[in-house]
Amino acid sequence: MAFFFQNVINALQFGSFYALIALGYSMVYGVLLLFNFAHGDIFMVGAYIGFFVATSMLLIVSSLGLVWLPNWLVLVLVILVAMLLTSLVGVAIERIGYRPLRNAPRASAAITGLMIGIIFETGNLALLGAQRLSFPQLIETVTYDVGGVSVTNKRIMIVVVSLVLMVALHQFIQRTKWGMAMRAMAYDFAVVPLMGVPLNTIAALTFGLGSALAAAAGILYSTAYPVLDPYMGILVGWKAFVAAILGGRGSILGAALAGFLLGFIEIFVATIFPSTLRDLIAFSIIITILIFRPYGFFGERHTAQLRL
Repeated sequence: MAFFFQNVINALQFGSFYALIALGYSMVYGVLLLFNFAHGDIFMVGAYIGFFVATSMLLIVSSLGLVWLPNWLVLVLVILVAMLLTSLVGVAIERIGYRPLRNAPRASAAITGLMIGIIFETGNLALLGAQRLSFPQLIETVTYDVGGVSVTNKRIMIVVVSLVLMVALHQFIQRTKWGMAMRAMAYDFAVVPLMGVPLNTIAALTFGLGSALAAAAGILYSTAYPVLDPYMGILVGWKAFVAAILGGRGSILGAALAGFLLGFIEIFVATIFPSTLRDLIAFSIIITILIFRPYGFFGERHTAQLRL
C-alpha cells in the first residue's frame, strides 16, 4: 500500500503540470475552434520568465536587506509576476500570429502555431545559448514520511497551487461577465459577436489566461525539476494537448481530469513496464479510450462548420 500511495503522490504532481497546460489548449479551442500549437513553448517561455523574475527578486531582497521576507512569499510573487508577463506574450501571439488568420483555413493557423513555437525555441538559443539554466531554489525541500510514504513540501505545494488555479479559473468562467462571454462564444462562435460581444477582446483574454496558466505550470515544473532547456516544452506540451483532446472540446473540468489521468497512467505504467515503453503504452491506452469516447469525456458533438 505504501508503494501504491507513493505512486499516487507522484502521479498527482505530473498530472498537475499536464492539467494546467491542457486548460490553455482547451479554452482556446473551445472559444476560437483552433489549437494553439505553440502552447507547449509558452510553457517554456513562462519557465524562463519565472527564472529571470526569481533571480531579480532574490537580488532585490538581498540588496535591500529584506532577508526576513519568507521564501514562500517570494515564490508566490514570482508566480504572479511571471503569469502576468507570460499572459502578455499570449496576447501578443493572438494579435500578431492568429488574428490575421481568423478567417483563413485552419491548416494555416496550425502551421502558424508550429512556426511560433520554433521561433521561441531558436530565439531562446540565440539569446541565451545552448547552456541549460538552473532555476533558483526559492524554498528548501522538506520531506515528510507518513506511513512509509515520502511526501515533500514541494509536491504538496505543486498540487495545492495547481488546484487553486483551476478552481479560480472555474469561478472566473462561471461567475464573471468576461467568463460568460467566453462561454457564449464557445456555444456559438458565429452569432455571439453579432450581439455585441467583442470577439477580439475575448480572443485576447482567452490566450492571456491560457498563457498565464502555462507560466504557472512552467514555474511549478522548474521548482520540482530545476533545469531549464529551450526544448523543455515540446513533449510536455504535446502530452497536455492529448489531455485536452481526451477531456473534450472546451471543457475545463474535462481538461483538468484528463491531465491528472494522463499523469496517473504514465506513473503506474512505468511501475509495471520498462520506462522506455511508458509513452507508447500510455498513448495506446488513451487512443483506446478515444475509440469509445471520440468526443472526449465531456465533449459534445457540435454542428459549427469548421474552415478546413
